[in-house]
Amino acid sequence: MQWSREEALKRLPEEARQIRIEILKMLHQSGSGHTGGSLSATDLVTALFFTELRHKPEDSNWEGRDRFVLSKGHAAPLYYAVLSRLGYIKAEELCRLRKMCCMLQGHPDSKSTPGVEISTGSLGQGLSIANGIALGLRLNKSDARTYVLLGDGEVQEGMVWEAAMTSAHYKIDNLCAILDRNGLQIDGAVEEIMSIEPLADKWKAFGWHVINIDGHRFEEILDAFEAAKEVNGKPTIIIAKTVKGKGVSIFENKVKYHGAAPNDEELEQALKELGHKKL
Repeated sequence: MQWSREEALKRLPEEARQIRIEILKMLHQSGSGHTGGSLSATDLVTALFFTELRHKPEDSNWEGRDRFVLSKGHAAPLYYAVLSRLGYIKAEELCRLRKMCCMLQGHPDSKSTPGVEISTGSLGQGLSIANGIALGLRLNKSDARTYVLLGDGEVQEGMVWEAAMTSAHYKIDNLCAILDRNGLQIDGAVEEIMSIEPLADKWKAFGWHVINIDGHRFEEILDAFEAAKEVNGKPTIIIAKTVKGKGVSIFENKVKYHGAAPNDEELEQALKELGHKKL
């Protein structure tokens, strides 16, 4: 599914609202999972799948599809909610998140979940995988692009920077990384655990084209996707400043909700804030 820019700017806010609702209901039902990072990246992933990514829900293995790698695999509830809205997954499957023998595991599993390109979960590996996919597409003379979503705590991993050097060295310009810069990781503030600044300068020094945006402003997100496609001879990273737990006041900028699901009272308040009153 792809929307025109005009249509996207009208419809994306509502789509993202519905996806946030599904994320929270899923997490509450399972009693575990990652609230903060799923909500912070919702606007980015919603815009990507509904406006930019070439894909066919009726044919998830379509050869001409663009590829998406969720490197921060703990944001799987977001991934599943988007795939459900697009028709890859039946809506009734969402209530079975993290259940035994269910297709929706705590981290994405490409063997069991339609629409999931790559199994992820161990942080730091997604960019290397995306490099290989993008290079393979180029060798096959495909015009398909590869997108990878990284977390800011994740880029403390050394493997990310080895992959970043590889991307630039091989001039992988059909690759676009998106960095969810929400400022918090499981143990606290990213800058206190292990500083990653000056972030933009580091990626530039590694040979990347860098675009800085507000990760909750759809105009900026769509402009960044368009700009990335115009870059030749180097990979692009979109550094998106986001809010952990975006959309619900009790979760926003709260590190405790990195890996905690909402309880009954929290869900009730969250759904009320999101304009959805039925549990």
